[in-house]
Amino acid sequence: MNSIWTYSLISVCIVSLISFVGLFALSIKLEKLKKILLFLVSFAAGVLLGAAFIHLLPEAVEKKGFSLTNSLMILAGILAFFALEKIICWRHCHIPTSKDHPHPLGIMNLIGDGLHNFMDGMIISAAFMTNISLGLTTTVAIIFHEIPQEIGDFSVLIYAGYSKKKALFFNFLSALIAVLGVLFILAIGSKFKQMIDYLIPITAGGFIYIAAADLIPELKKEQGIKKSFLQLISLILGILVMLIIK
Repeated sequence: MNSIWTYSLISVCIVSLISFVGLFALSIKLEKLKKILLFLVSFAAGVLLGAAFIHLLPEAVEKKGFSLTNSLMILAGILAFFALEKIICWRHCHIPTSKDHPHPLGIMNLIGDGLHNFMDGMIISAAFMTNISLGLTTTVAIIFHEIPQEIGDFSVLIYAGYSKKKALFFNFLSALIAVLGVLFILAIGSKFKQMIDYLIPITAGGFIYIAAADLIPELKKEQGIKKSFLQLISLILGILVMLIIK
């Protein structure tokens, strides 16, 4: 049990530190940053789909079989992430803000991102409680997804009027809420072990939703054959990464 706490807390701290990747955006021109992010988004989409279909879903099926319960939990994950976006206007956007690509106000972004990070913490700890390999895989998937996500969040706060230092501070503070998610699951997990079995297919549904509803639609905005081909390659590479670390 001690190793689960250690792995979970170290993993969520690494994920939280990704919030400082916003500094990367400051040294790159907006147009160049958009091009880089589109390929990062492609890769992240592949990683999330790979994590869902290669790791999470087989784990869920192994535990409870290809049951109606698992199917409903996957759908619950998809609906839960859809509801989050609708209810609190949490937009899982990965493109820096501009006149042509406006974002909601900073405070709304922080609230949504905080809840998102809390769920990330829950997901990471639940995966580690299932087995260490699944925990590491889930952490890798979240890290690759968080890189473009955190750059987008940082740009939202700058656009909303925050100074660079305040944007970094509040973005990191929001990221640290993931630790609370870890502590919540680890504290109740031993008492409600069945809950962990439900979180795995729910997580798979959430990963599928983020990739299919948030990331891939952003990629479809680019119509050029060369860029589209490179995006497809990046997406496939993301899937291959999940296949290699299986």
